[in-house]
Amino acid sequence: MERYFFHIAFKGINYRGWQYQPLAISVQETIEAVMSKVLKERIKINGCGRTDAQVHASQYIFHADLSKEYDFDVLFRLNHALPHDIAFFEMLPVLAQSHARFDAAQRTYDYFIHTRKDPFLHGVSALYSDQALDLKSMQRAVSLLSKYDDYYAYCKSPNSFEHTICRVSSAYLWTNKVGDRLRFQITANRFLTGMIRIIVGRLLDIGRGIMSVDAFEEHLKNLVTPNDITPAYPQGLYLSKIVYPYLDLAQQTDFAAVFQYEKEDYWEEISLK
Repeated sequence: MERYFFHIAFKGINYRGWQYQPLAISVQETIEAVMSKVLKERIKINGCGRTDAQVHASQYIFHADLSKEYDFDVLFRLNHALPHDIAFFEMLPVLAQSHARFDAAQRTYDYFIHTRKDPFLHGVSALYSDQALDLKSMQRAVSLLSKYDDYYAYCKSPNSFEHTICRVSSAYLWTNKVGDRLRFQITANRFLTGMIRIIVGRLLDIGRGIMSVDAFEEHLKNLVTPNDITPAYPQGLYLSKIVYPYLDLAQQTDFAAVFQYEKEDYWEEISLK
């Protein structure tokens, strides 16, 4: 048996997340079915992590053990057989003990918001029709995230984990020049159930004046869950980067319609001055 890492991306709007779900279509189930058919052997795959229903991944890694080498272009055949919303980019041989989930040292997620209805952003960004968000207060809250390690307060089910320590190495909030789109990005060694979408929901509360920045920080300090932990919509969230101690792959896709042509200077960090 030979172990491989597969580098893929998927648009999650039609799936109930990565992992198998009873009576629902998952990304994992779809890929395993296609791989087993194309490779003519029973294939089981292990992903780098779970994603919620309708959440996307512009970079995702899973591993699989294959029993032989194939005399055809495996990626070409898999891409031909897979639905249009899942794409395979690379197939990399790794050591037998390599693990797509447990070996991952760093994960990055991006969350996209648009505040003006746009049919071309439907399903790839979250619509929040708030034209007067307090972006500076939201930015102040974002700047706090890398100062705290325990995210008990911003987890859907904190008691289901052995611990709730997440080492956030960076967090950013950007807007476009027009001011009708936002991009939140966070990088950490691990994330808890619902953590990012719950944080985004509280950032929007801060932008609307419903929650103060001080209250946001108090929950982080005191590990007390807010009364409202309603998560932000799933379709704005992307798993966008996975880094291993021995592997750091470049992204092979962009975020589709979320970007305009001027990619280099499209997003601007929000100034606190």
